[in-house]
Amino acid sequence: MKFELLDSETIFTGRAFSIRRDNLRTPNGQTTKFDIVEHHGSVVLLPLDADGNLLFVRQYRHATADDLLELPAGTLDGPDEAPLDCAAREVREETGMAAGKLVELGKFFLVPGYSTELMTVFLATELYFDPLDPDADEFIQVEKIPLVEAFRLAEAGQIPDAKTLAALLMARPHLMSFLESR
Repeated sequence: MKFELLDSETIFTGRAFSIRRDNLRTPNGQTTKFDIVEHHGSVVLLPLDADGNLLFVRQYRHATADDLLELPAGTLDGPDEAPLDCAAREVREETGMAAGKLVELGKFFLVPGYSTELMTVFLATELYFDPLDPDADEFIQVEKIPLVEAFRLAEAGQIPDAKTLAALLMARPHLMSFLESR
Protein backbone atom coordinates (compact mmCIF):
# COMPACT_ATOMS: atom_id res chain seq x y z
CA MET A 1 0.00 0.00 0.00
CA LYS A 2 1.75 3.09 -1.23
CA PHE A 3 0.75 6.56 -0.04
CA GLU A 4 2.01 9.54 -2.03
CA LEU A 5 2.99 12.73 -0.19
CA LEU A 6 1.49 15.65 -2.10
CA ASP A 7 2.58 18.46 0.23
CA SER A 8 3.45 19.17 3.82
CA GLU A 9 3.39 22.22 6.08
CA THR A 10 4.48 22.89 9.64
CA ILE A 11 1.49 24.18 11.58
CA PHE A 12 3.00 24.39 15.09
CA THR A 13 6.50 24.56 16.55
CA GLY A 14 6.96 24.01 20.27
CA ARG A 15 9.70 23.30 22.78
CA ALA A 16 9.69 19.51 22.52
CA PHE A 17 7.99 18.84 19.19
CA SER A 18 6.41 20.35 16.10
CA ILE A 19 3.30 19.39 14.21
CA ARG A 20 3.13 19.08 10.46
CA ARG A 21 0.11 18.54 8.26
CA ASP A 22 0.70 16.16 5.37
CA ASN A 23 -1.60 15.98 2.36
CA LEU A 24 -1.49 12.41 0.97
CA ARG A 25 -2.91 10.47 -1.95
CA THR A 26 -4.09 7.07 -0.72
CA PRO A 27 -3.64 3.81 -2.68
CA ASN A 28 -7.23 4.12 -4.01
CA GLY A 29 -6.58 7.63 -5.36
CA GLN A 30 -8.37 9.64 -2.64
CA THR A 31 -6.64 12.47 -0.80
CA THR A 32 -6.46 12.84 2.95
CA LYS A 33 -4.67 14.90 5.56
CA PHE A 34 -2.58 13.57 8.45
CA ASP A 35 -1.36 15.67 11.38
CA ILE A 36 2.01 14.32 12.50
CA VAL A 37 3.91 15.14 15.68
CA GLU A 38 7.58 15.52 14.73
CA HIS A 39 9.84 14.54 17.62
CA HIS A 40 13.65 14.19 17.78
CA GLY A 41 13.39 10.94 19.69
CA SER A 42 13.81 9.90 23.29
CA VAL A 43 15.21 7.29 25.62
CA VAL A 44 13.79 5.14 28.39
CA LEU A 45 16.04 3.62 31.03
CA LEU A 46 15.95 0.57 33.25
CA PRO A 47 18.38 1.55 36.03
CA LEU A 48 19.17 -1.68 37.87
CA ASP A 49 21.05 -1.48 41.16
CA ALA A 50 23.33 -4.18 42.57
CA ASP A 51 20.54 -5.40 44.88
CA GLY A 52 18.16 -6.19 42.01
CA ASN A 53 15.99 -3.10 42.28
CA LEU A 54 14.82 -1.00 39.37
CA LEU A 55 14.82 2.74 39.97
CA PHE A 56 11.46 4.15 38.96
CA VAL A 57 10.34 7.76 39.10
CA ARG A 58 7.00 9.08 40.23
CA GLN A 59 6.04 12.40 38.73
CA TYR A 60 3.01 14.52 37.99
CA ARG A 61 1.81 14.26 34.40
CA HIS A 62 -0.52 17.12 33.60
CA ALA A 63 -2.18 15.35 30.64
CA THR A 64 -3.38 12.61 33.02
CA ALA A 65 -3.90 14.96 36.01
CA ASP A 66 -2.11 12.39 38.15
CA ASP A 67 1.23 11.22 39.48
CA LEU A 68 2.49 8.26 37.45
CA LEU A 69 5.03 5.59 38.27
CA GLU A 70 7.40 5.34 35.30
CA LEU A 71 10.86 4.30 34.30
CA PRO A 72 13.18 7.30 33.86
CA ALA A 73 13.08 8.75 30.36
CA GLY A 74 13.93 11.86 28.45
CA THR A 75 13.98 13.62 25.11
CA LEU A 76 17.02 13.98 22.91
CA ASP A 77 18.25 17.58 22.93
CA GLY A 78 18.03 17.67 19.15
CA PRO A 79 18.42 15.59 16.02
CA ASP A 80 22.20 15.41 16.46
CA GLU A 81 22.27 14.09 20.04
CA ALA A 82 23.05 10.38 20.25
CA PRO A 83 20.58 8.31 22.29
CA LEU A 84 23.49 6.98 24.38
CA ASP A 85 24.48 10.52 25.38
CA CYS A 86 20.88 11.36 26.22
CA ALA A 87 20.57 8.19 28.32
CA ALA A 88 23.73 9.01 30.29
CA ARG A 89 22.37 12.49 31.06
CA GLU A 90 18.79 11.47 31.84
CA VAL A 91 19.65 8.71 34.31
CA ARG A 92 21.67 11.27 36.30
CA GLU A 93 18.99 14.00 36.07
CA GLU A 94 16.09 11.77 37.03
CA THR A 95 17.60 9.33 39.54
CA GLY A 96 20.76 11.04 40.79
CA MET A 97 22.72 7.96 39.73
CA ALA A 98 25.15 7.60 36.85
CA ALA A 99 25.52 4.31 35.00
CA GLY A 100 28.91 2.67 34.68
CA LYS A 101 27.36 0.57 31.92
CA LEU A 102 24.59 1.43 29.46
CA VAL A 103 23.41 -1.30 27.08
CA GLU A 104 20.98 -0.54 24.27
CA LEU A 105 18.19 -3.13 24.23
CA GLY A 106 16.17 -1.93 21.27
CA LYS A 107 13.89 0.76 19.89
CA PHE A 108 10.18 1.28 19.42
CA PHE A 109 7.83 3.97 18.12
CA LEU A 110 5.78 5.38 20.97
CA VAL A 111 2.61 6.22 18.97
CA PRO A 112 3.27 5.60 15.25
CA GLY A 113 -0.26 6.57 14.26
CA TYR A 114 0.57 10.25 14.68
CA SER A 115 4.14 10.70 15.93
CA THR A 116 7.69 10.19 14.67
CA GLU A 117 9.00 9.70 18.25
CA LEU A 118 11.37 6.74 18.33
CA MET A 119 12.32 5.60 21.84
CA THR A 120 15.60 3.81 22.53
CA VAL A 121 15.65 1.48 25.54
CA PHE A 122 18.76 1.19 27.71
CA LEU A 123 19.64 -1.10 30.61
CA ALA A 124 21.67 0.99 33.07
CA THR A 125 23.87 -0.92 35.52
CA GLU A 126 26.91 -0.33 37.75
CA LEU A 127 25.09 2.64 39.24
CA TYR A 128 26.88 5.21 41.38
CA PHE A 129 25.83 8.51 42.93
CA ASP A 130 26.45 11.41 40.51
CA PRO A 131 23.38 13.65 40.29
CA LEU A 132 22.61 16.38 37.79
CA ASP A 133 20.05 19.09 38.46
CA PRO A 134 16.62 18.11 37.15
CA ASP A 135 14.87 20.16 34.50
CA ALA A 136 13.12 23.23 35.96
CA ASP A 137 9.65 21.74 35.41
CA GLU A 138 10.48 18.28 36.84
CA PHE A 139 9.48 17.31 40.36
CA ILE A 140 10.49 13.68 40.66
CA GLN A 141 10.42 11.14 43.46
CA VAL A 142 12.72 8.10 42.95
CA GLU A 143 11.32 4.73 44.04
CA LYS A 144 13.36 1.52 44.26
CA ILE A 145 11.25 -1.48 43.30
CA PRO A 146 12.50 -5.08 43.30
CA LEU A 147 12.45 -6.68 39.84
CA VAL A 148 9.82 -9.27 40.71
CA GLU A 149 7.55 -6.58 42.17
CA ALA A 150 8.02 -4.35 39.10
CA PHE A 151 6.80 -7.13 36.81
CA ARG A 152 3.91 -7.91 39.18
CA LEU A 153 2.80 -4.26 39.11
CA ALA A 154 3.02 -4.17 35.31
CA GLU A 155 1.10 -7.43 34.88
CA ALA A 156 -1.57 -6.27 37.34
CA GLY A 157 -2.22 -3.13 35.27
CA GLN A 158 -0.85 -0.82 37.96
CA ILE A 159 1.66 0.90 35.66
CA PRO A 160 -0.40 2.76 33.04
CA ASP A 161 2.64 4.14 31.17
CA ALA A 162 3.24 2.66 27.70
CA LYS A 163 6.98 3.34 27.52
CA THR A 164 7.54 1.67 30.89
CA LEU A 165 5.53 -1.40 29.87
CA ALA A 166 7.32 -1.70 26.52
CA ALA A 167 10.76 -1.28 28.13
CA LEU A 168 9.98 -3.90 30.79
CA LEU A 169 8.91 -6.33 28.08
CA MET A 170 12.05 -5.71 26.02
CA ALA A 171 14.30 -6.03 29.08
CA ARG A 172 12.62 -9.06 30.61
CA PRO A 173 15.13 -11.66 29.31
CA HIS A 174 18.08 -9.55 30.53
CA LEU A 175 16.48 -8.89 33.91
CA MET A 176 15.46 -12.51 34.45
CA SER A 177 19.02 -13.68 33.71
CA PHE A 178 20.20 -11.15 36.31
CA LEU A 179 17.83 -12.69 38.86
CA GLU A 180 18.87 -16.24 37.97
CA SER A 181 22.56 -15.37 38.44
CA ARG A 182 22.00 -14.30 42.05
